[in-house]
Amino acid sequence: MNAGRPGRANGQRVRVLLADDQMLVRAGFRSILADEEDIEVVGEAGNGAEAVALAEELRPDVVLMDIRMPEMDGLAATEKIVGNERLSEVRVVILTTFDVDDYVYGALRAGASGFLVKDTEPMELLHAIRVCARGDALIAPTITRRLIAEFAGRVKQPAPSPRLNALTEREREVMVLVGAGLTNDEIARRLVLSPATAKTHVSRIMTKLAVRDRAQLVILAYETGMITPGWMS
Repeated sequence: MNAGRPGRANGQRVRVLLADDQMLVRAGFRSILADEEDIEVVGEAGNGAEAVALAEELRPDVVLMDIRMPEMDGLAATEKIVGNERLSEVRVVILTTFDVDDYVYGALRAGASGFLVKDTEPMELLHAIRVCARGDALIAPTITRRLIAEFAGRVKQPAPSPRLNALTEREREVMVLVGAGLTNDEIARRLVLSPATAKTHVSRIMTKLAVRDRAQLVILAYETGMITPGWMS
């Protein structure tokens, strides 16, 4: 039983943990989130170790995680949270000061469901929290696609992956489009499917490949050579 998320099915608020070593930054995010009826800040952490401990204690829906923190950075904290089976429903959104950051690709590989730059507009922040709380990943914005492509391009020549043998031809088509950052609606239009059918394909692909969300599916699409960075630009 996941004691930290009993109310999600009953329409309760999205529970958010803030992790940043700067108190003023945390206060700014808390102020933005305080006005939203469907979002609740349940805790604050000043470093990665605290973030991991509070995630285990509070079982938030979403952790807003800064990358550069003392004692344990955001990447290490993300890996610990994502790797903890008891926290399988906790989603991590990485916060970075830079729009182009060597940490971003590593953060997504570590299991983050998305990332935001710290000067993101409040509406984009709220959207990211809600999207990730649903179990999806924040990969639609152009900047996210560009960064994933840029850092995926640094990966060594991919080797064939037997994991992909489980996919049908249609599922491979869908995975390629997910890797390009398309939403379910965009995939449906591209392949002349209903949005519900596109969503079903994506869910089946994630199940077959044992990935936790769309962000991980994007990384896998690049690392297995299904698509090459920038092919849709």
